[in-house]
Amino acid sequence: MEKLKLLSVLIFLAICHTSLAITDGLLPNGDFEQGPKPSQLKGSVVTAPNAIPHWTTSGLVEYIKSGQKQGDMVLVVPQGSYAVRLGNEASIKQRVQLSKGMFYSITFSAARTCAQDEKLNVSVTPTNERRDWGVFPIQTMYGSNGWEALSCGFRADYPVLDIVIHNPGVEEDPACGPLIDSVALKLLTSTRTRDNLLKNGNFEVGPYMFPNTPFGVLIPPQIDDAHSPLPGWTVESLKAVKYIDSKHFTVPEGKRAIELVAGKESALAQTVVTFVGRVYDLIFAVGDANNACEGSMMVEAFAGKDTVKVPYNSKGKGGFVRGKLRFKAVTTRTTIRFLSTFYTMKNDHSGSLCGPVIDDVRLLSVRYPRRIGNN
Repeated sequence: MEKLKLLSVLIFLAICHTSLAITDGLLPNGDFEQGPKPSQLKGSVVTAPNAIPHWTTSGLVEYIKSGQKQGDMVLVVPQGSYAVRLGNEASIKQRVQLSKGMFYSITFSAARTCAQDEKLNVSVTPTNERRDWGVFPIQTMYGSNGWEALSCGFRADYPVLDIVIHNPGVEEDPACGPLIDSVALKLLTSTRTRDNLLKNGNFEVGPYMFPNTPFGVLIPPQIDDAHSPLPGWTVESLKAVKYIDSKHFTVPEGKRAIELVAGKESALAQTVVTFVGRVYDLIFAVGDANNACEGSMMVEAFAGKDTVKVPYNSKGKGGFVRGKLRFKAVTTRTTIRFLSTFYTMKNDHSGSLCGPVIDDVRLLSVRYPRRIGNN
């Protein structure tokens, strides 16, 4: 009986440890450093569905070592020594235990290889949602090393579910397909504060960021993701926005900010409850990320039909200015929206898109607008 009790305690502690480990960080073997046995590989092709510890594979999946060559191309892995490549209709999945009803984000690193039109489909199953999945085109590069960190959000409708990353492409060369590395989860919780009508206006709550990769995390458009991995905000555009941190970039306030990396195709929005006839101030910071993004920039801020343009002349070395938009609410719900007027590229000859940074966004009700004035 004592042995049975001890075994029960050990199992409980193991479950708790696993749950804690995957709510804010890599999934078990999320970096694929634990690989198949030599007998489970044919060259680089994985021959058994459970060969990669903690993962189940389907279709043509390759286990790639950093520096491995494919023709004249050298395959580089951003973290560690190994990654996986998904061929035609191939997928990887891992079963996780989560808190039912809570919201989570998935962050993973991906890079294109030899296919022209590479996409990834990320989903969770089972789910009560009609569409709880995201499709990520990975042709547009916002980083200079070929890899991007991508994120998507979901609600855990069940305590146990599968996270699936699938390559829906069909290429002439069945081995062509994207590389996947470093898959992580993060529990998302955020509330409004008394001094800000916006939720998560400082962007401090968002997807998991890998500590040793300096290329930020892309947050996809709402059309590609049913739940935003940035609580309170949605990407109302065709292109992604980039979530950046103070460890690798310059941010105006705190530890996190948003870089608008795709001009007017990269818009960030939040809808809030307002009182008709009441006056509000929208206050925010505009700057650059200290990432060689130079030139004349312009952030357009909208509050319903009211708008303001905030210019910023970037030297690519950090810094910011403050913007402000005073408006009178004409509806009970007002959408706050930000976009970049221009397209900008880094001056490092990489051809990588970049743009202005926004941060510290606050929406305040103005109690005595006549006494305060319009500025």
